[in-house]
This record gives sequence, C-alpha cells and structure tokens, in this order.
Amino acid sequence: MQISDKLKKLDPTPLLVRAAEDSEITSLMEEGLSRGKVLASALIQTSWFHERVLSVVDQMTWRPQYRSSKFRHVFGKAATKESCYDGVPITRSVQDNNFCAVNPRFLAVITECAGGGAFLVLSVHHRGKVDPHHPRVSGHRGNVLDIKWNPFNDWCIASGSEDTTVKVWEIPPHGVLRNLTVPWKELQGHSRRVSLIEWRPTANNILFSTAYDYQVMIWNLDCPEQVIKNPVRTISHHTDVVLSMSFNTDCSLLATTCKDRKVRLMEPRSGNLLREANCKTHKASKVLILGNMKMLLTTGTSRWNERQIALWDQDDLSVPLLEENLDGSSGVLFPFYDPDTHMLYLAGKGDGNIRYYEISSEKPYIHFLTEYRSHLPQKGMGVMPKRGLDVSSCEVFRFYKLVTIKSLIEPLSMIVPRRSESYQEDLYPMTAGYKPALTADEWLSGINKGPVLMSLKPGSQIGDSYSEMSKGTGNSLDARRSQSRPGMLQLQYIQDQMGTKDSKEDGDHADDDRSRTPVSNGEDLALCSPPRTENELRLKFHRQQEEIRRLRELLNQRDVHIKQLELEIKNIKNSQPQGSL
Repeated sequence: MQISDKLKKLDPTPLLVRAAEDSEITSLMEEGLSRGKVLASALIQTSWFHERVLSVVDQMTWRPQYRSSKFRHVFGKAATKESCYDGVPITRSVQDNNFCAVNPRFLAVITECAGGGAFLVLSVHHRGKVDPHHPRVSGHRGNVLDIKWNPFNDWCIASGSEDTTVKVWEIPPHGVLRNLTVPWKELQGHSRRVSLIEWRPTANNILFSTAYDYQVMIWNLDCPEQVIKNPVRTISHHTDVVLSMSFNTDCSLLATTCKDRKVRLMEPRSGNLLREANCKTHKASKVLILGNMKMLLTTGTSRWNERQIALWDQDDLSVPLLEENLDGSSGVLFPFYDPDTHMLYLAGKGDGNIRYYEISSEKPYIHFLTEYRSHLPQKGMGVMPKRGLDVSSCEVFRFYKLVTIKSLIEPLSMIVPRRSESYQEDLYPMTAGYKPALTADEWLSGINKGPVLMSLKPGSQIGDSYSEMSKGTGNSLDARRSQSRPGMLQLQYIQDQMGTKDSKEDGDHADDDRSRTPVSNGEDLALCSPPRTENELRLKFHRQQEEIRRLRELLNQRDVHIKQLELEIKNIKNSQPQGSL
C-alpha cells in the first residue's frame, strides 16, 4: 500500500483537537504572564518585598573565607636546640597549671625533687644545658604547685605549695647562686594545699591565692611582718576547687571558674558576687576577661566531652554568646589573650599545636587565624610580658614551652612577617608597663585605675621605677629591684628635673650605684674566690654579662639625658626675645 493511501485513512479529528488545546494553553499563558507582571510591579512597590529581596540578595552574595587582618599570617618560630633550656627536671605534677613563669630577666620553672618542693630560677639569656646541680629555691615542705612573678618587680616571685602556704621570694640581683630557703614573706591562712596564685595587675603588693579549702584570699604584702596569718579579705562563694582566676583591665572585677561547673563574676575588694553562670552545655575549666571588650572567654568541655570554647557577655551570664567545639582530646585548654592585638591563643595540655584567633566585638566575635603545629607535646606554657619582646623582628607574643619527655624548655616566638626592619607602630600600641597605678592601701580604700602604659619603641622614654612611691616604706632593696629597665629614664622625670639640681641628683644616684656592693644570699660577690668549677665559671660569666648590659643601659641613659638638655637649651634660646640676647 502506498503512503498516500495510508494518510487518507487517518482520522484528522485528534490532530485538530490537539491544535485547539495548544492555542488555548498559549492564550492562557499569555494572560497569566500579563497578570503576573501587574502583580510583580505591585509587589516591588511595597517595602516588604523590597526588604525581602535585599535579604535574599545579601544571603546569595559571595563572601571571602577569611577576613582581612594584619595578623592573618602570624607564624610560630621555635628556637633552635642550642637556644633552648636543656636538661631541666620538669615537675611530674598532674595539677592543671602552667608550672612556668617568665619576665624580662628570669625564667622560673617548677622542678621534680624529693623531700619538699623547689623551683629553678634561670636567666632568660641562659642557653644550652642546665647544670643538674644548679641552686634552687627550696623553702617549701611540700610540692610547689604554682609560681608567679610580681608584675612590678622582676626580682620578686610568689609560690604556692601543698604545704598550705604561699611564700614570696626575693631573687638576688645576679640570680640564685646558692640554694634559697628563707622567703621574704610567708602567708599562712589556707587549711589545705594552695593550688593557684595571682598578682593584682594594677596595684602593688596585692596577692590573691586559692586552695583546696575552696577559699580565695587577698593578701597585702605592704606590712612589716615576715609571717602574715590574716588576709585582708576572704571570698567564700565557691562550693568546690577554684580552677582559674582572671581580672579585667582596671581590676574592678574578678572572674573565676570552679569544679562545680559555674562561672562567677565578683567584685574582688568587697567579695560581693555580681553574676553567676551555670550552663548545662558547657563545663568551664579556665576563664579570661577579655580586656575592655566586656566579654568573658572560657575553655572547657561540652556535654559530649568535646573540648570547647565559650564566649560570654560580661553583663549577662545566663546564656553564652558563642560556643564552639574544637576536638575530642582530653587535655585542658590554656587560653592566653593579648589585649593589645586582640589575639587569643589556645594551647592544650599534652598537645603539640597552638591555635590562635582574633577577637572582635561584633558577630561572629571569634575569627580563626591559623595554627602552629609541632610534634613535641607541652605540659605547661610560660609567657613573656610584652616589654620583653623583640620588636625588631615583629615578635608579638612569646611562649616558653615545657616539653617533659625531653626535659626541655623551648622558646616559641609568634611573629608577624614584615619586610621592613623598622619599628612597626601598628603592631605595638601603648601597653601595660612595669609601674603600678596604685599602692596597696589606695586599692584597698576603693580606688580603681587602669594600668600605667608604656611604649615599646626602642629609644623611647620608659616610665621610671616605683622607687619614688616606695621611699616611705624603708625597703630600699625592694625599691631598687623594682626597676625593670634600670638604664632608661622617664620623659616626665627629665622635664621636671632639669638644670643643676637634676645633674646633682644623677651624680648622687651614680655614686650610690658605685658604692653599693653586690650581695647574693648574704655573700659579698667582690670577695668571692676565683671560679674553680665549670658551674662557677658559667655563673660568673652570666653575672658579668648582666653587669655589662647594665652599664650599657646606663650609658644610654646619659646619652638621652644629654640630648634632652641640649633640646631644652635650644628651646629656651628660641623662646627668649631678640633684644634680651
């Protein structure tokens, strides 16, 4: 059969119906499109639709993975083996403390020993192997659990021990050359072992201590007694062991974490409890008050036993602002905060890595930067104060990492990579110095002040020591040792003490320095016999280096003074009228 015959036999009705349906559908679509345009134009004119579109567009907008930050590329630089402290018998205590304290002159570390507690005090310039028979500070009858340097006196350190006492030690100018067993002050008030001590960051000679008796005690060291048995205040709000303490910038607030899972915010002078947090999803172990940002940061564990950080509003501790799980490790997270750069460092006990973040006052509050990784696990961490950093290499933070498995203390510098070798002012704002803002009596009377700031710029005028405020105490040795940088003069001091009177006073100070005989643990160093052993030779070498550094700083002081006097003379001549010259 041909194709034409087949086409004739087909019924055309279905095709016609389908064509009609297609035309009807097309007309309906055109009518719906026109009505949709009218509806869309009406919606666009409404504010609700406009805001909704903007929100959707905002959610669809591409955002970079990392925010812009000058600390984005901070990296950790570990010291070489030759620059580490090797052969240090680090304590095997299971206490969750740092076991190490550092200032620009000395490094102190709690050591393992039999028959009582002891800790080593080494020069920060020490390098290489530590003599196993190096003299120690060994006046406690029980294991030492915590040590802290006085922030305003680089020769004063406090220690808390299992023997229920807190002892304050004066380190000789050239370090510990023989075992030190007699403390400057002994604080007796706790009934169980002392687990944690903290110095008041703005007031001089105010010390906080807490023990397994659940008490927080406040001590005033500005008293003539060598043994102090009555603290000025006892805080008894805790129902279990206090795990950490932290102060805000002007020290008007004290934050604590406790084994009962609660975070408490208190007024330390009166001991009044201001706020209390009891979050079921976060068990806090360490707490930090983040400077003037009115926020608290805690590290701890979640309900699933994952390590976690939480951020809290200082004025409302009912619910955390942010909770972030990190990992499933079991070691305690030690937080370290730099209020100048707003950087947060997290170092876990038993970890080899250190995470660091940048904190902001707006959501999402915590911005992850990067992570330092190492195969050596840390037992504790010491932190160098900002005034001891190397600003020429753009160092913004320095850890001293305790590596127990190798009996090693490893300095670790956090550095911002910059090509220029000049001073980077944007990395080093004015920071807390070594001069206290208040005396102990002023703070106890109800005065609050922020820290006295100083500049880290080389050659800048550094705040003078606290000796002017300590003249009435009669403790001249403590006043001299409170000079953290003895070769630098304060700018205001130079301006106020111009002329012959200033020259005469400088001469008197120089005569006093020359006439003062160095004494170490009651031994006149000028009458010491020549070194007979390698250990004695090394100690004398470090002592000589310290003396050379002191003399160099003294020369720098004289140069600065001369330049300032020349400038004052020039200004006086320029200010006088021409007729009087």
